[in-house]
Amino acid sequence: MTSPTPAGSTRETSLDIGDVTLFTRTVGHGPSTVVLHGGPGAHHDYLLPQFDRLAKNRTLHYYDQRGGGRSPVERDVPIDWRTQVNDLRQLIEHWDFSYVSILGYSWGGLLAMLFATEFPTLVSHLALVSPAPATATGRAAFETRFAERSRAPKIVAARKELQASGLRKNDVQAYRQRAFELSVAGYFRELSNVRELTPFRVTGRTQQGVWDSLGNYDIRDRLQQLSVPSIVLHGRYDPIPMETAAETANLMGAPLIVMEHSGHVPYVEDTEHFVTTLDAFLPRENT
Repeated sequence: MTSPTPAGSTRETSLDIGDVTLFTRTVGHGPSTVVLHGGPGAHHDYLLPQFDRLAKNRTLHYYDQRGGGRSPVERDVPIDWRTQVNDLRQLIEHWDFSYVSILGYSWGGLLAMLFATEFPTLVSHLALVSPAPATATGRAAFETRFAERSRAPKIVAARKELQASGLRKNDVQAYRQRAFELSVAGYFRELSNVRELTPFRVTGRTQQGVWDSLGNYDIRDRLQQLSVPSIVLHGRYDPIPMETAAETANLMGAPLIVMEHSGHVPYVEDTEHFVTTLDAFLPRENT
Protein backbone atom coordinates (compact mmCIF):
# COMPACT_ATOMS: atom_id res chain seq x y z
CA MET A 1 0.00 0.00 0.00
CA THR A 2 1.29 3.45 -0.87
CA SER A 3 1.56 5.80 2.08
CA PRO A 4 0.09 9.29 1.57
CA THR A 5 2.38 12.31 1.64
CA PRO A 6 1.97 14.70 4.60
CA ALA A 7 -0.96 17.07 4.19
CA GLY A 8 0.01 20.52 2.99
CA SER A 9 3.58 19.48 2.09
CA THR A 10 3.27 19.70 -1.69
CA ARG A 11 4.15 22.91 -3.52
CA GLU A 12 3.64 23.40 -7.25
CA THR A 13 4.86 26.33 -9.32
CA SER A 14 6.14 27.30 -12.76
CA LEU A 15 9.61 28.82 -13.02
CA ASP A 16 11.08 30.88 -15.84
CA ILE A 17 14.42 29.22 -16.55
CA GLY A 18 16.34 30.73 -19.45
CA ASP A 19 14.21 30.44 -22.57
CA VAL A 20 11.60 28.09 -21.07
CA THR A 21 9.04 27.90 -18.26
CA LEU A 22 9.34 24.70 -16.25
CA PHE A 23 6.63 23.20 -14.06
CA THR A 24 7.99 22.10 -10.67
CA ARG A 25 6.59 20.13 -7.76
CA THR A 26 8.20 19.98 -4.33
CA VAL A 27 7.16 17.62 -1.56
CA GLY A 28 8.46 16.70 1.88
CA HIS A 29 11.00 18.25 4.24
CA GLY A 30 14.67 17.74 4.95
CA PRO A 31 17.72 17.36 2.66
CA SER A 32 16.90 17.86 -1.00
CA THR A 33 16.91 15.38 -3.87
CA VAL A 34 16.11 16.39 -7.46
CA VAL A 35 14.08 13.74 -9.31
CA LEU A 36 14.49 13.31 -13.08
CA HIS A 37 11.68 11.56 -14.95
CA GLY A 38 12.07 9.43 -18.05
CA GLY A 39 11.20 9.95 -21.68
CA PRO A 40 12.62 12.09 -23.11
CA GLY A 41 9.44 14.09 -23.57
CA ALA A 42 7.43 12.56 -20.72
CA HIS A 43 6.53 14.21 -17.40
CA HIS A 44 6.99 13.58 -13.70
CA ASP A 45 3.41 12.47 -12.87
CA TYR A 46 3.91 8.83 -13.81
CA LEU A 47 6.49 8.44 -11.03
CA LEU A 48 3.67 9.05 -8.58
CA PRO A 49 2.48 8.08 -6.08
CA GLN A 50 5.28 5.60 -5.39
CA PHE A 51 8.25 7.99 -5.60
CA ASP A 52 6.60 10.23 -3.00
CA ARG A 53 7.24 7.48 -0.45
CA LEU A 54 10.81 8.82 -0.44
CA ALA A 55 9.62 12.26 0.75
CA LYS A 56 9.70 11.17 4.39
CA ASN A 57 12.56 13.07 6.07
CA ARG A 58 13.78 14.54 2.78
CA THR A 59 12.55 17.02 0.18
CA LEU A 60 11.89 15.82 -3.37
CA HIS A 61 12.07 18.35 -6.19
CA TYR A 62 10.31 17.15 -9.33
CA TYR A 63 10.01 19.07 -12.59
CA ASP A 64 8.67 18.46 -16.08
CA GLN A 65 11.63 18.69 -18.43
CA ARG A 66 11.44 21.14 -21.31
CA GLY A 67 9.09 20.01 -24.05
CA GLY A 68 7.12 17.57 -21.90
CA GLY A 69 4.13 17.55 -19.56
CA ARG A 70 3.37 20.98 -18.17
CA SER A 71 6.60 22.47 -19.57
CA PRO A 72 5.62 22.83 -23.25
CA VAL A 73 7.72 24.92 -25.63
CA GLU A 74 7.17 26.60 -28.96
CA ARG A 75 8.48 24.80 -32.02
CA ASP A 76 11.37 27.22 -32.48
CA VAL A 77 12.73 26.56 -28.97
CA PRO A 78 15.74 24.22 -29.11
CA ILE A 79 15.50 20.82 -27.45
CA ASP A 80 18.56 18.61 -27.17
CA TRP A 81 20.55 16.93 -24.43
CA ARG A 82 22.60 20.04 -23.73
CA THR A 83 19.52 22.22 -23.16
CA GLN A 84 18.15 19.58 -20.77
CA VAL A 85 21.44 19.55 -18.84
CA ASN A 86 21.53 23.34 -18.75
CA ASP A 87 17.93 23.55 -17.52
CA LEU A 88 18.84 21.33 -14.57
CA ARG A 89 21.87 23.47 -13.80
CA GLN A 90 19.75 26.62 -13.79
CA LEU A 91 17.12 25.00 -11.58
CA ILE A 92 19.79 24.04 -9.06
CA GLU A 93 21.02 27.64 -9.10
CA HIS A 94 17.45 28.93 -8.66
CA TRP A 95 16.94 26.65 -5.66
CA ASP A 96 20.25 27.97 -4.30
CA PHE A 97 21.84 24.55 -3.82
CA SER A 98 25.61 24.40 -3.53
CA TYR A 99 25.23 20.74 -4.44
CA VAL A 100 22.37 18.25 -4.37
CA SER A 101 21.56 14.56 -4.66
CA ILE A 102 20.01 13.48 -7.96
CA LEU A 103 17.63 10.58 -8.53
CA GLY A 104 17.15 9.70 -12.20
CA TYR A 105 14.76 7.15 -13.68
CA SER A 106 15.18 5.59 -17.16
CA TRP A 107 16.11 8.44 -19.55
CA GLY A 108 16.33 10.55 -16.41
CA GLY A 109 19.14 8.24 -15.31
CA LEU A 110 21.09 9.07 -18.46
CA LEU A 111 20.31 12.77 -17.99
CA ALA A 112 21.65 12.46 -14.44
CA MET A 113 24.84 10.87 -15.78
CA LEU A 114 25.26 13.56 -18.43
CA PHE A 115 24.73 16.28 -15.84
CA ALA A 116 27.13 14.72 -13.35
CA THR A 117 29.89 14.44 -15.96
CA GLU A 118 29.37 18.10 -16.93
CA PHE A 119 28.98 19.50 -13.39
CA PRO A 120 30.38 16.94 -10.94
CA THR A 121 30.83 19.45 -8.10
CA LEU A 122 27.07 20.11 -8.07
CA VAL A 123 26.19 16.47 -7.33
CA SER A 124 26.47 15.01 -3.82
CA HIS A 125 24.80 11.63 -4.50
CA LEU A 126 23.70 9.94 -7.72
CA ALA A 127 20.91 7.32 -7.72
CA LEU A 128 20.06 5.68 -11.04
CA VAL A 129 16.91 3.59 -11.39
CA SER A 130 16.52 1.49 -14.55
CA PRO A 131 19.00 3.84 -16.27
CA ALA A 132 19.10 4.24 -20.03
CA PRO A 133 22.38 2.79 -21.33
CA ALA A 134 25.57 4.85 -21.38
CA THR A 135 26.09 4.07 -25.07
CA ALA A 136 24.02 4.25 -28.25
CA THR A 137 24.80 0.56 -28.83
CA GLY A 138 23.22 -0.32 -25.51
CA ARG A 139 20.16 1.76 -26.33
CA ALA A 140 19.77 -0.06 -29.67
CA ALA A 141 19.87 -3.39 -27.83
CA PHE A 142 17.10 -2.14 -25.54
CA GLU A 143 14.91 -1.09 -28.46
CA THR A 144 15.28 -4.54 -30.01
CA ARG A 145 14.40 -6.29 -26.75
CA PHE A 146 11.44 -4.02 -26.06
CA ALA A 147 10.02 -4.69 -29.54
CA GLU A 148 10.38 -8.41 -28.94
CA ARG A 149 8.74 -8.18 -25.51
CA SER A 150 5.84 -6.20 -26.99
CA ARG A 151 5.17 -9.09 -29.38
CA ALA A 152 4.82 -11.62 -26.56
CA PRO A 153 1.77 -13.90 -27.03
CA LYS A 154 0.00 -12.61 -23.89
CA ILE A 155 0.30 -9.00 -25.03
CA VAL A 156 -0.75 -9.76 -28.61
CA ALA A 157 -3.77 -11.70 -27.33
CA ALA A 158 -4.71 -8.85 -24.98
CA ARG A 159 -4.58 -6.36 -27.87
CA LYS A 160 -6.87 -8.54 -29.95
CA GLU A 161 -9.25 -8.88 -27.02
CA LEU A 162 -9.36 -5.11 -26.60
CA GLN A 163 -10.13 -4.52 -30.28
CA ALA A 164 -12.98 -7.02 -30.11
CA SER A 165 -14.36 -5.70 -26.81
CA GLY A 166 -16.40 -2.79 -28.16
CA LEU A 167 -14.86 -0.46 -25.56
CA ARG A 168 -13.76 1.97 -28.24
CA LYS A 169 -17.42 2.81 -28.86
CA ASN A 170 -18.97 2.09 -25.49
CA ASP A 171 -16.37 3.48 -23.06
CA VAL A 172 -13.69 5.62 -24.67
CA GLN A 173 -11.90 6.34 -21.39
CA ALA A 174 -11.65 2.67 -20.48
CA TYR A 175 -10.46 1.89 -24.00
CA ARG A 176 -7.72 4.51 -23.83
CA GLN A 177 -6.59 3.28 -20.42
CA ARG A 178 -6.29 -0.30 -21.62
CA ALA A 179 -4.58 0.77 -24.85
CA PHE A 180 -2.03 2.68 -22.79
CA GLU A 181 -1.44 -0.32 -20.55
CA LEU A 182 -0.77 -2.56 -23.53
CA SER A 183 1.55 0.00 -25.13
CA VAL A 184 3.87 -0.15 -22.10
CA ALA A 185 3.31 -3.80 -21.12
CA GLY A 186 6.70 -4.81 -22.54
CA TYR A 187 8.38 -2.91 -19.71
CA PHE A 188 6.84 -5.12 -17.01
CA ARG A 189 7.62 -8.51 -15.59
CA GLU A 190 3.91 -9.24 -15.05
CA LEU A 191 1.24 -7.93 -17.42
CA SER A 192 -1.21 -7.38 -14.55
CA ASN A 193 1.17 -4.95 -12.82
CA VAL A 194 0.83 -2.39 -15.59
CA ARG A 195 -2.49 -1.29 -14.07
CA GLU A 196 -0.57 0.30 -11.18
CA LEU A 197 1.36 2.68 -13.44
CA THR A 198 0.04 6.24 -13.69
CA PRO A 199 -0.65 6.90 -17.42
CA PHE A 200 1.61 9.33 -19.25
CA ARG A 201 2.25 10.74 -22.71
CA VAL A 202 5.49 11.40 -24.55
CA THR A 203 5.95 14.45 -26.78
CA GLY A 204 7.47 13.00 -29.94
CA ARG A 205 9.35 16.11 -31.03
CA THR A 206 11.11 16.34 -27.68
CA GLN A 207 11.99 12.67 -27.65
CA GLN A 208 13.37 12.82 -31.18
CA GLY A 209 15.30 16.03 -30.56
CA VAL A 210 17.14 14.65 -27.55
CA TRP A 211 18.05 11.30 -29.08
CA ASP A 212 19.10 12.90 -32.37
CA SER A 213 21.39 15.29 -30.50
CA LEU A 214 23.07 12.38 -28.69
CA GLY A 215 23.78 10.57 -31.94
CA ASN A 216 26.21 7.66 -31.59
CA TYR A 217 26.93 8.59 -27.99
CA ASP A 218 29.30 6.84 -25.58
CA ILE A 219 29.93 8.43 -22.17
CA ARG A 220 31.73 5.53 -20.52
CA ASP A 221 35.10 7.28 -20.33
CA ARG A 222 33.48 10.27 -18.65
CA LEU A 223 31.59 8.10 -16.16
CA GLN A 224 34.83 6.45 -15.12
CA GLN A 225 36.18 9.83 -14.04
CA LEU A 226 33.32 10.51 -11.64
CA SER A 227 33.93 10.29 -7.91
CA VAL A 228 30.36 10.80 -6.68
CA PRO A 229 28.67 8.36 -4.24
CA SER A 230 26.34 6.41 -6.54
CA ILE A 231 23.93 3.49 -6.68
CA VAL A 232 22.23 1.68 -9.58
CA LEU A 233 18.91 -0.17 -9.31
CA HIS A 234 17.87 -2.40 -12.20
CA GLY A 235 15.08 -4.93 -12.67
CA ARG A 236 15.97 -8.51 -13.52
CA TYR A 237 13.32 -8.48 -16.28
CA ASP A 238 14.04 -4.99 -17.65
CA PRO A 239 14.24 -4.85 -21.47
CA ILE A 240 17.18 -2.51 -20.94
CA PRO A 241 19.96 -5.11 -20.82
CA MET A 242 21.25 -5.92 -17.34
CA GLU A 243 24.79 -5.85 -18.69
CA THR A 244 24.48 -2.14 -19.52
CA ALA A 245 23.40 -1.35 -15.96
CA ALA A 246 26.22 -3.51 -14.59
CA GLU A 247 28.74 -1.70 -16.77
CA THR A 248 27.42 1.71 -15.67
CA ALA A 249 27.66 0.69 -12.01
CA ASN A 250 31.16 -0.71 -12.48
CA LEU A 251 32.42 2.42 -14.22
CA MET A 252 31.18 4.59 -11.35
CA GLY A 253 32.33 2.22 -8.62
CA ALA A 254 28.70 1.90 -7.52
CA PRO A 255 26.77 -1.09 -6.18
CA LEU A 256 24.30 -2.68 -8.59
CA ILE A 257 21.07 -3.59 -6.82
CA VAL A 258 19.17 -6.17 -8.85
CA MET A 259 15.41 -5.97 -8.36
CA GLU A 260 14.59 -9.64 -8.77
CA HIS A 261 10.81 -9.23 -9.08
CA SER A 262 10.72 -6.33 -11.52
CA GLY A 263 11.01 -5.22 -15.10
CA HIS A 264 11.73 -1.61 -16.05
CA VAL A 265 9.41 -0.14 -13.43
CA PRO A 266 10.65 -1.34 -10.02
CA TYR A 267 8.83 1.42 -8.16
CA VAL A 268 5.59 -0.26 -9.28
CA GLU A 269 6.55 -3.94 -9.33
CA ASP A 270 8.83 -4.03 -6.28
CA THR A 271 7.82 -0.91 -4.38
CA GLU A 272 9.02 -1.83 -0.89
CA HIS A 273 12.48 -2.89 -2.05
CA PHE A 274 12.70 0.26 -4.17
CA VAL A 275 11.78 2.52 -1.25
CA THR A 276 13.93 0.89 1.42
CA THR A 277 17.01 0.75 -0.83
CA LEU A 278 16.87 4.38 -1.89
CA ASP A 279 15.79 5.61 1.54
CA ALA A 280 18.98 4.13 2.96
CA PHE A 281 21.15 5.76 0.27
CA LEU A 282 19.75 9.25 -0.28
CA PRO A 283 20.51 11.99 2.29
CA ARG A 284 17.75 12.33 4.86
CA GLU A 285 16.89 14.23 8.00
CA ASN A 286 17.94 12.47 11.19
CA THR A 287 15.00 11.48 13.41
